[in-house]
Amino acid sequence: MDKSIEKIITPRPKHWVGDGFYVHNFIPGSEGLDMRRMDPFIMLDYNAPHYFPPARSPRGVDVHPHRGFETVTIAYKGVIKHTDSSGGGGVIQQGDVQWMTAASGILHKEFHEENFTLQGGEFQMAQLWVNLPARYKMTSPGYQSIKNDQIVHVSIDGGSRVEVIAGEYQGNKGPAKTFSPVHLSNAHLSPNSTVNYSFPANWNTALLVIEGEVTLGEQTALQNQFVLMANRGEDFALSTPTGAIVLVLSGEPLNEPIAAHGPFVMNTRQEILEAIDDYNAGKFGHLD
Repeated sequence: MDKSIEKIITPRPKHWVGDGFYVHNFIPGSEGLDMRRMDPFIMLDYNAPHYFPPARSPRGVDVHPHRGFETVTIAYKGVIKHTDSSGGGGVIQQGDVQWMTAASGILHKEFHEENFTLQGGEFQMAQLWVNLPARYKMTSPGYQSIKNDQIVHVSIDGGSRVEVIAGEYQGNKGPAKTFSPVHLSNAHLSPNSTVNYSFPANWNTALLVIEGEVTLGEQTALQNQFVLMANRGEDFALSTPTGAIVLVLSGEPLNEPIAAHGPFVMNTRQEILEAIDDYNAGKFGHLD
């Protein structure tokens, strides 16, 4: 049985995160995309292409905490510099991915890289939050810097390719290490081509059209639209007459209680209160 579209969502108005990220929020802000429905994906912000003029001081988000989940940042255009209290960090270039595991608690900051700031330019990023299973929420923080040449590129007939970040595609496994079954990839479709996907029916599956337009069955999704797939069937095909880039995400639901408050996502309200107390007590480390 083929997997069908449940809904196509046009982005809500953009808002600023700090002064360096001008984003559409899809998860959990759009109707029908709450954390439970999209489990294990609990947040998705998308910075559609935006031009930043040259500046002297880097734009971004200053030091802030996280606990209980992972942040995944995919750089389509522009350059980001990340630093965190566990010693992780680095520069995320176009085509790279940053995968940070906040787990028991971390402080981090994200700014436009210095040279990009001075030169200015087009900026396009997606940030996804992936929930951690309860048994891993209080493990040690971690950081994966995934360069584009480490991402698995699977060539498809007709000139298309699938860049596998996490999970696998046609037996080709992506480099990201995950705590639960998760697939994350970018499908680069050449004009008049088709790319096929298959995921278990119970996995929560969605698409974000980064560039161009794609057709699934008789429906078409345009650039910047989010496509939620129904939890029926396994197989679907992405086609395009003009060429497209599509972010594909699919994951097995954790089916655990979710308690969320700002930068903390745990399983109970008591754990949220403990996270706040631990942060205020300086237990998330130090970061200038």
